[in-house]
Amino acid sequence: MGELRCAIGDNAQEEAHKFGYNGVYSLSTGSLEENLFVPEFSGLNLELIFDGMVWNRELLFEPRRAPMILEEIDRHEAILHQPPTPFWGLESRIHFTLTPPHYLDLEYTCVPRKDQFHFGWIGLLWASYINGPENKSIYFLGFPLSGWRDAPMWLQFCTQYHGRDSTVCYVEDDRKLELTSEEHPEFLFPSISPLRYAQPFYYGHFRDHVYMIMFDKPENIRFAHSPSGGGHSPRMNDTNPAWDFQFIIPSYKLHSEYGFSARVVYKKFTDRKDLIREYDKFKAEKTSQRD
Repeated sequence: MGELRCAIGDNAQEEAHKFGYNGVYSLSTGSLEENLFVPEFSGLNLELIFDGMVWNRELLFEPRRAPMILEEIDRHEAILHQPPTPFWGLESRIHFTLTPPHYLDLEYTCVPRKDQFHFGWIGLLWASYINGPENKSIYFLGFPLSGWRDAPMWLQFCTQYHGRDSTVCYVEDDRKLELTSEEHPEFLFPSISPLRYAQPFYYGHFRDHVYMIMFDKPENIRFAHSPSGGGHSPRMNDTNPAWDFQFIIPSYKLHSEYGFSARVVYKKFTDRKDLIREYDKFKAEKTSQRD
């Protein structure tokens, strides 16, 4: 009871699932059979490649269109491989592992095969379209103002509209990515919130369950949010939010490998102390692996 069930897929169309969305098609538990993610879309969807230039949508959303290869290792493990994409030349590999009772681990690696990134940095966005939650917010430990250095506190983060103060950086991340002077009106990465996170995890509520995602290191991870990124929810008479994150490679070398590790926790919500214990456990595991 309570164990996770998930379906991993590439960016092909499959029944109700629309073309262009990869990653986790569905995520549910024995205690809540409803799909956490919007069924037409997905969660943990590698969606956007960006470099600060204004490109047309087809180039920025190349992970939606470029071929992907799904390798099912067993009932609990699968790999999504995207060979070097036509424009960006970025090769990606996403390794998903389902671990009872309520974990989904993600290992991401990428290799730039073309010197295509105009300002010398690489940005990637993962989108998770949440299926009509009553509360669209995500929560994390952080600081309400940039530069504030007292003990972190719990912060609620729900943007007013798509593209407004959308991206939350790590408290030690003062990097200003070089962008063109033109605006990027529909994307989240240029719009930086005054909030800063202190620990590399956030969570959100879905019915009486909690969705939490944790990262092995904070330096190149940025949280992102849209109140409407998942489109309209007729059942809820509302919009579906996007609980996203970005991975930034501040400088790159051709044919070098970059990546991160993450863990999703999805289960009934008890309290925040339980979530801290989950993060401490994950952090200890990652420290032990590095040692």
